Amino acid sequence: MTHDAESETTKRVHRTPVQMRFADTDAMGHVNNGSFVVYAETGRIDFMKALGAADRSFILAHLAIDFRRQVRFRESVIVESWVEKIGTSSMTLRQAIRADGTVAADVRAVVVSFDYAASRSTPWSAELRQAMQGYLN
Repeated sequence: MTHDAESETTKRVHRTPVQMRFADTDAMGHVNNGSFVVYAETGRIDFMKALGAADRSFILAHLAIDFRRQVRFRESVIVESWVEKIGTSSMTLRQAIRADGTVAADVRAVVVSFDYAASRSTPWSAELRQAMQGYLN
């Protein structure tokens, strides 16, 4: 389901194809803004899994979306993910949600390494930090 690619500027990007559902659209015939949040989450979770993170080892601390264009039903949607910044226990993740190859939304998320049992943040493991470095742009 996932793909890694290198662009012309040599930045490494993780790609996640998204299956659009008819329920993602609204009465105007385009994808509802709330569906972009789900698309970003799908890409984020897939990206973290590709890095080697367990589903319950991180938590979302911040999410911002800039919408660039409308998306209509049946357009091909792909979420591109890469790392903007790595902190001790947090990472700023950038994403581009593309529809039929054109950027439809830009996403910035802050993901935190999190210990759910202790209910607190924890430092990233050396292995995850190394994996993140490969996507740092």
